Amino acid sequence: MSERETATPARATRRARTQTAGPQAQEHLLQAAGELFYEEGVRAVGVDAVVERAGVNKMSLYRQFSSKDDLVLAYLERKDTQFFGYVEASVAKHPGEPARQLVQYFDDLAVRASNEGYRGCPFVNVAVEFPDASHAARRFVAGNKARLMARITALATEAGADDPVALANGLGLLIEGVYAASQTYGPGCGPILAAPRVAAQLIAAACSKTAGAN
Repeated sequence: MSERETATPARATRRARTQTAGPQAQEHLLQAAGELFYEEGVRAVGVDAVVERAGVNKMSLYRQFSSKDDLVLAYLERKDTQFFGYVEASVAKHPGEPARQLVQYFDDLAVRASNEGYRGCPFVNVAVEFPDASHAARRFVAGNKARLMARITALATEAGADDPVALANGLGLLIEGVYAASQTYGPGCGPILAAPRVAAQLIAAACSKTAGAN
């Protein structure tokens, strides 16, 4: 959700092992964890693999993160920032035109979901891996999705939708469908490419009275 929503190419070589500390070590670890967790899954990747990819020692990891769960949350926080950066970048393309902003988001999502190596929504992936809804990672995912729905609802309201919540729910379902289709049919598949058109139809139908008034 986001979105990691853009794929990270597999690294052909490991980073050179260096003795790093503090912010530098933390950045190396977060970058390594981001690549591995997204490419291979959180539960499949152990801290040893993250340390090796990062080029630091295990002591450096535990100086920065108290546990693997702590590292997972830091990974999700970074992805959350990246994801909402995508949302706002789409919105910024059509200032003051909320209906077009919503459609643009689907145009941009379809492009991201067509990238080679795209692994879907990192938040959906984590939710699947952690069945316990009380787990901190699952709670973070719920928060990410709630924030997205709130943003879409706000745009739907600004666009003059008859029922902004209903429109947001429909668009939310379509977004999740893009994520799923990217992994079942493959990145750039027909269902993904159809999503912007379907979104535009939903938005136009929900905002028909406003469009007619204009």
